[in-house]
Amino acid sequence: MDPAAGRVWIVGGGPGSSDLLTVAAARALREADVVLYDRLGPVDELPSLAPGARLIDVGKRPGHHPIPQERIEALLVEHARAGRRVVRLKGGDPYVLGRGAEEVLACRAAGVEVEVVPGVSSAFAVPAEAGIPLTHREVSRMFTVVSGHEPLSDDDLARLAGLSGTIVVLMGVATLPSTVYGLLRQGAPPALPIAILERGYRPDRRVTAGTLATIVVTAAVAGVRSPAVIVIGEVVRLMHVAPDAHDEHLDLIRAMAASG
Repeated sequence: MDPAAGRVWIVGGGPGSSDLLTVAAARALREADVVLYDRLGPVDELPSLAPGARLIDVGKRPGHHPIPQERIEALLVEHARAGRRVVRLKGGDPYVLGRGAEEVLACRAAGVEVEVVPGVSSAFAVPAEAGIPLTHREVSRMFTVVSGHEPLSDDDLARLAGLSGTIVVLMGVATLPSTVYGLLRQGAPPALPIAILERGYRPDRRVTAGTLATIVVTAAVAGVRSPAVIVIGEVVRLMHVAPDAHDEHLDLIRAMAASG
């Protein structure tokens, strides 16, 4: 690798709040010449987090990928070869259901120096913000994180339905009906609690709660949209409800907690 050339940092931007950036992530952004970012992570604050950088939006949305993954990887290589310090800012952690590994491999194949800066994954940070512990003594001692980007196979659903722990689904709003009905078909109890946590740490975040038997209709009526983290399991009954909170689903959350 040419030490005079630029280099790339694949940076985990966390679940949306700049307060949850690591020190290493904040330093990489501060020193960057170019930042390629998507719609997740602390994007609204990028001008102040990366004051000297050219900001390039390479974000994907459900069903809309204006810049293909291959082009993103090519841009990383092009800017680094031009001697620039390049940050690829990703939501959550680059190696948790992201495509960080693909970008690392593309840089290495091109002879570009690359470093991964881990981030706080939305898989556990967003449930924590909503007051849901993924593990809890005598309730759940394991959790499984799965991608809902594509419908799960019957084999995968059967394994998930047989788990006694917590299931966390990322990118799973579009496939919610197939996931829920698949779990029910594989023997998961209809009364199993589920919560859909929209928009992470943003001011307009929202919780939609129910059970496997009710959530598909409840989510449709509520107009649930991505980005969202879906939590399935008995730990949802432990969700903290602030005494002064007002939300159409809080009565159901309280009822689930009381029934546990």
